[in-house]
Amino acid sequence: MASSAIFSLLRRRRSPSLEAFLAPVDLTVVAMIKTLAAVSSELISCYSDRSFFFQRKNSRSLIRKVEVFLLLLEYLRDAGTNLPSTAVLCLKELYLLMYRSKILLDYCAQSNVFPIEDVELSEDVREQIELLQTQSRRAKLFIDEHDERLRICFFSFLNDFENGRVPDSEELESFFVKNLRIQDAKSCRTEIESLEDLIVNHEGDVEPTTSVLNGFVALMRYCRFLLFGFEEDEVEFGIDNQKKPIMGLLTQEFAETCLTIPKDFCCPISLDLMQDPVIISTGQTYDRSSITRWMEEGHYTCPKTGQMLVHTRLVPNRALRNLIMQWCTAHGIPHDLLENNDASAETFAAASPTKAVLEANKATASLLIPQLASNSQAATTVAAREIRLLAKTGKENRTFIAEAGAIPLSPEITFITYPCRSGECCNCNAQPIHL
Repeated sequence: MASSAIFSLLRRRRSPSLEAFLAPVDLTVVAMIKTLAAVSSELISCYSDRSFFFQRKNSRSLIRKVEVFLLLLEYLRDAGTNLPSTAVLCLKELYLLMYRSKILLDYCAQSNVFPIEDVELSEDVREQIELLQTQSRRAKLFIDEHDERLRICFFSFLNDFENGRVPDSEELESFFVKNLRIQDAKSCRTEIESLEDLIVNHEGDVEPTTSVLNGFVALMRYCRFLLFGFEEDEVEFGIDNQKKPIMGLLTQEFAETCLTIPKDFCCPISLDLMQDPVIISTGQTYDRSSITRWMEEGHYTCPKTGQMLVHTRLVPNRALRNLIMQWCTAHGIPHDLLENNDASAETFAAASPTKAVLEANKATASLLIPQLASNSQAATTVAAREIRLLAKTGKENRTFIAEAGAIPLSPEITFITYPCRSGECCNCNAQPIHL
């Protein structure tokens, strides 16, 4: 994962422009056509004579298509005819495609192959390189038998939860501790965070699927408490998180007071910083929770443009979300804590949870809830924090948490405290548990 991120950074050192993801709403039709014509002309002039070492044929084909579009745009610009609303919508979509084409061509133009013919290499080195090329062409995917057994074992655990059975604790210990070498609570939490990062940046057609990753997170969270208890994690929470943003220190009001959030990063409905931006059929971007609520209330138009929605499918705007995360990082804002409501957890659970995930979460809650009445303040704090996280990730979780008896215990710990940077607990970091 890290190597992939570094590779991407080397290929494209600057973030893509917002024009590639946000259609303009303040341009007239004439201005839109002129802008599209200018962008198309610039794209052709920049890349028509460029040598592509990567995706050469596809790049040339794309440039030729842009040239044809330019003829249409120049005609519309000079004719000055009135266009129907459907044509205007198509022009807005074309606006996005033009900027995305520029990003794609820029990426292909920067890509290259090692110019072995232009480098003076000894005969021995050249032979080794040619041997490497031959072996690489013949290479086939090799799957280690041990790794395959672990994969099958993991899916058997998910299958157990799917069928309402809790996997054997000894088998879980063998899988995580002996085979995966996850030997303490800290390692377990690190793996969970890594898996959640994979979910956030997941592409829809890539294996493993999001449902499998969510299943692994749920299984890992259950095993963290089953195998490693509660006390250890609280000690580490107080030490390691001195280097990380502390839960509850930054609220939405504080962020709005101290910083001006770029308007393109704010949801047009809630006017808050978007946590999970999605694109609707009109090309506009909204925060998932806001536009979902809008549709559930019976609205079938775009809140911003007033256009009728062709469909209700929501497409994740991952590129914009990454830009928001970069902006938050640059300003020292923990993007997953901005609204002080565990929005990151809601993002991870945006997809409908499988039965295996729900059953694993239920098993985790059965371990956590008894700790709410524990004599250990550390164990109680850990349990309360994790129950609050589960409660934030779906109404199904809230239902079985309540059914398991958490509500009678919750008044005693309506507020839990988290360690400050000094390692001491203070009431300013208290967090309520909402069931």
